[in-house]
Amino acid sequence: MSVLADLPVGARGRISAIVGSDELSVRLLEMGLTPGVEVKVVGTAPLGDPLELELRGYRLSVRRSEAARVQLSS
Repeated sequence: MSVLADLPVGARGRISAIVGSDELSVRLLEMGLTPGVEVKVVGTAPLGDPLELELRGYRLSVRRSEAARVQLSS
């Protein structure tokens, strides 16, 4: 199973789960990163962190460490 942090720019994936049950996991869900949603990596900052994502008709930036907690279905 792959994670969002490993997707290259321009790639798409469908979220299958958020790992963990702490405040960060809840925050990721609140930002719209919920199971079943398709997400696309549209860019990264010059040093590779944060990632710019496109989902649900808007763009969202998340740290690579946060994106590593988002599992994608294959």
